[in-house]
Amino acid sequence: MSDTGEILFTPELISDALAELVTVHDWLRFAVSKMNQAQVYLGHGTDNPWDEAAALLTHVLFLPPMTDEKLFSVRLTRVERQSFISLLKQRIEQRLPAAYLTHQAYFAGLPFYVDERVLVPRSPIAELIGAKFIRQLGGKTPNHILDLCTGSGCIAIACAYAFAEAEVDAVDISEDALEVAQLNIESHGLEHRVFPILSDGYSALAGAQYDLIVTNPPYVDADDMADLPDEYRHEPELGLASGEDGLALTRRILREAAAHLTDGGVLVCEVGNSMVQLQQDFPEVAFDWLEFSHGGLGVFAITKAELERCQHLFKDSLR
Repeated sequence: MSDTGEILFTPELISDALAELVTVHDWLRFAVSKMNQAQVYLGHGTDNPWDEAAALLTHVLFLPPMTDEKLFSVRLTRVERQSFISLLKQRIEQRLPAAYLTHQAYFAGLPFYVDERVLVPRSPIAELIGAKFIRQLGGKTPNHILDLCTGSGCIAIACAYAFAEAEVDAVDISEDALEVAQLNIESHGLEHRVFPILSDGYSALAGAQYDLIVTNPPYVDADDMADLPDEYRHEPELGLASGEDGLALTRRILREAAAHLTDGGVLVCEVGNSMVQLQQDFPEVAFDWLEFSHGGLGVFAITKAELERCQHLFKDSLR
């Protein structure tokens, strides 16, 4: 149903579509038109309705991501057409992100299983992993990495691919999320190097130190939580909300990070739109705000030395 209350998928329309739309291109065009008509919200891995529709269609056709235009003229069987229009209806009428319908999302070029127990992977940190954090680490190779607030495990697993000798702890407060992370760890054959750990922040990591801590914690403030599009309301609130100003968990992360970093270690943290509040709260801190070639903002790097220098500020800021 569209935002105006108009029913988009009448029995007559479905019947006509199944009879008249035959090729991949036919169905992609139809899906884009319907998503535009319904004003669906994007942002869970795609930024346009064509790519969103392609993600659904390649799932139905058991194909890799659609990058070859030669596929556009391929004809669908009637069963494939019925499966696709069923997914499209759910995407539009229930406002479910495509990744929850296909149970697959790509991050750092790698496939991951996802469902409504975890956020859909979409962090710009993928670009940093692809570059092996070369600027943040100064070319050093980390041996022990922490992915704090791991969710689906995508950052931990991508880091394990980037650093073939490293061990990675994948930490989350949610048992449900860790079940999904475990599925992904096993599907990538990384049980011997990526270890899921149930922990509220660093609480279960006493004495553990890391050369690199990477975290994409909850950082949505109360006002933004109240205004979230319907698509985001299918995601676990635990993975999004972080207090009135979006920084409740980030303050804890900053306060305790130095104790869990080796000398020369680095923390990389995403705070999204809450970067403005963070800068206002800590004007004295030398956050290194990172830029991305493929879009994204609100990610900073900070060294152990700077964390130690500013320790008193982080302790005084806890709310």
